[in-house]
Order: sequence, then C-alpha cells, then structure tokens
Amino acid sequence: MSETYDVVVIGAGPVGENVADRAVQGGLSAVVVEDRLVGGECSYWACIPSKALLRPAEARRAALAVDGARQAVTGDLDVAAVLARRTSFTSDWDDAGQLTWLESAGIDLVRGRGRVSGERQVTVTTPDGEEQVLTARHAVAVCTGSRPVVPDIPGLRDARPWTNREALEATEVPDSLLVIGGGVVASELAGAFADLGARVTMLVRSSLLSGYEPFAGEMVGAALTERGVDLRVGVSATSVRLVGEEREVECDDGTTARVAQILVATGREPQPDLGLESVDLDGGWLPVDETLRVLDGDGQPVEWLYAVGDANHRSPLTHQGKYQARAAGDVIAARAQGRPVDDSPWGVHVATADHLAPTQVVFTDPQVASVGMTAAAAQDAGMDVRVVDHDLGAVSGAAIHADGYTGQARMVVDEERRVIVGMTFVGPDVAGLLHSASIAVAGEVPLERLWHAVPAFPTMSEVWLRLLESYGRPLPSRAER
Repeated sequence: MSETYDVVVIGAGPVGENVADRAVQGGLSAVVVEDRLVGGECSYWACIPSKALLRPAEARRAALAVDGARQAVTGDLDVAAVLARRTSFTSDWDDAGQLTWLESAGIDLVRGRGRVSGERQVTVTTPDGEEQVLTARHAVAVCTGSRPVVPDIPGLRDARPWTNREALEATEVPDSLLVIGGGVVASELAGAFADLGARVTMLVRSSLLSGYEPFAGEMVGAALTERGVDLRVGVSATSVRLVGEEREVECDDGTTARVAQILVATGREPQPDLGLESVDLDGGWLPVDETLRVLDGDGQPVEWLYAVGDANHRSPLTHQGKYQARAAGDVIAARAQGRPVDDSPWGVHVATADHLAPTQVVFTDPQVASVGMTAAAAQDAGMDVRVVDHDLGAVSGAAIHADGYTGQARMVVDEERRVIVGMTFVGPDVAGLLHSASIAVAGEVPLERLWHAVPAFPTMSEVWLRLLESYGRPLPSRAER
C-alpha cells in the first residue's frame, strides 16, 4: 500500500500531534505514524502520571504546614486511591480520546513502526507485519522522542530494573527502592515512592539536579532526606545480582544495598532504527537549523526533513517540544505554499526560546522553577553577570502560604543590557511564579520597566519587588530632578 500526503509525521506524541495540527491549519494534509499510544510518553509514562502521583502527598504536606488545617489531618495517604488517581489521568493507558481528537483535527493515523526509507518517504511496518509506504509531497517530520538509558552495570539488566515507564505503571509499592540517578526523574520519583511508603535509597554519581542553580539541589536534597530518603551523593553502583526476589547492589564506596526493586533514571537516548542511513544521515540526536530542518554532514539543511522535540535534543521538555512543533508546522506550510519565512531571532518560524528562555518546573517538594540561564551558564557565555538572591520565605505572601515557609529566589542579570537572562525559584508552589519570569526573559524587559510591573500584596509575587530592591533602582539624574 502507498499513500501520499503533504506532511508525514513519525511519532504521535504531543510534539508530532502539534506539527501535524499546525500543518493542517496551514492548509496541508498530514498523517502521523505511531507504534504505541497516541499521546506519547508525556501522556502515559512521564509528565501527566508522575505529577498525578506526586500531588496527593504534596497536598497533605501543604495542609500540615498551616496551623488550623494541620489539626484536621488525621491519617496517612490512601495508597490505593493515589495509584487509582494516577491511572485515571492516563485513561488506563487507552488512547481512544486522542484518536477522537486526531479525527476532529483532520489528521490521519497509521499504526506501526515508521522508518525513513528514502527521500520524502516513510515505510511503516504495521502491527500485522505488513508494510505501508507513505510519501510526503513537502516534508517528513521525525518526532520520535527518546527512550530511557539503562547503564551497562554488570547484572543490572538481568535484575529487571524499572525505568520511568514501569515505575509509573506500578500497581503496588515495593517495600524498598534503589534509585540510580540524580536528575529530575530520579528526584521526583524518589520522593513519590517515599511518600507512598517505600524505603528509598538514591545513588547520585555527581550532584543532585546538577543542571540547575546549586541551591536547588541542596534544598531538594535536604527535603528528601527529611522525608526519609537515604541520599548517597558521589556514590555509584558497580554491580547488581538477584538474591531470591531481591536485588543486591554493590557500590563503589564499599557498601551493599539489598532492595526489592531498582529504578534507573540516568538520562535519555535517541530512538533507534529510524532508517536515516537511507538518506545518508547518521542516527543519534539530529542537529537542526533554527527552523527545525535536519542538518546533513556538511551542516546544510535537508530541505524536506525536520526533527522536532527530543529527537533534536535542543531542549528535551514536552512544552519546549510543543513550542518547536508549532514553529515547524507553520514553516512547513509556509514553504509548501511559497509564503515568506521569518527565520530571524524570535521570529514566528524559529524556536529561539530553546536557547535563551527554556522553562522547566521540577515537581519535587519543594518545587524548582527555572527559566533561561543559570549564573554559571551566563558567565560561560561571556556576559557581565550580576546575581541577586532573596529569601523567598521572607516575603509576606510566602509566610501566609505556609508556616515556616522555606524558599529561595535568584535573578541573573546581564549588566550590559540591564535585562534578566535567568531566574530560579525554589520552594513550595513556586511553579506559579515562573511564567512572569519567562515573559521578562523572553521579552528582554529592561529592569527599569519591571519596576512598573507592580506585584499584588500579599502574594509570593512580591519577591519580584524584593529582588529589584536588592538590585537597586537607579536615582534620577540632576537634570531630571
């Protein structure tokens, strides 16, 4: 079987769906190819179920942190109810609702494993083993996401460890869990399973949340330790073996851990076997230009081939991938119809924020919310940097929010332009502070103008005023007086 569309999208996660949707809205025909569930990793094994799993314990702790509400909390979490609520957010791993949306958006679906098999051509191996060839008049978009890395530790694979997928499908909580890794997934799921009653040990090779401002990992680590997590920083697993129903893990500090289950959260890698060799491209992460076209070995764009989301490894976050997808779908339609392409920085057909204003929330407790560059990254970029810190707990809104509120805010300023290039908040419920910071960073709003963005009192947003006061408001010149 062979069919022709304007755009063929490999991968029907949030990124692939958005590429196809924008292309269709731009007047093109589109088909998506998916070999698992429509909606992708985020909907079923990452963002959505993990946050649903974390929320009940976070809500309970929030009540315990407010006198008057604290006295009403008389029991522990209902583990079965927490797991059932998690499952409800995945629609019990059923994508029927997503299929309804595809149909309403005018996007076709082909189930199966898609591989690039030639110029503007994708061959799909369907679930029954048949092959179907899809031809694109204008573009093929690789939106295949990534998969978890399982490190080559002797005996680890034989021990059948969890990745994020198995952890977020779990129907029972293990008595004990060893988490290998110190990034976002490791930190969030270590906290989640500790809250659900598991004895959790974390092996963190370097530092916790190493890509963030140092105080973020320090504060999250302290909170995990307080909740009973055995946090071992600077320690790695060297071997694993099954002992009955348990896993015995040898560590490079000479210690041994025996646990019921292991969770591996050591990063992500590209999806394999995408067929790119058929068009003289290597596998791995796919470098792209600013309009998301794949670059060949000479650094030149392949006119018909796009890589969007995790596949290009620019900013491997669902919301950043969807942001890229909107730009990619729009530019594919513009090129197909001979309309102008705006590929200037911050233009409609580029993803500039991937470099200068990426956003992320780590849903640990305390939360970590960040946008733009850390202080170290800004310095490495050659900027004249000034760092302004403020105790978030000293802000009236935070003190009202929770008794003994502990948090921290950091503003990173490019002194030459007097604009914010990075912001990090750490504390309970700081996610809601992030978008204002994102606007300030992406909009390159001058500090002088930010004084006129007046935060309401008494809210946690008052931290903006305190940061600006710490930075210092310029006095008017003699002439202005």
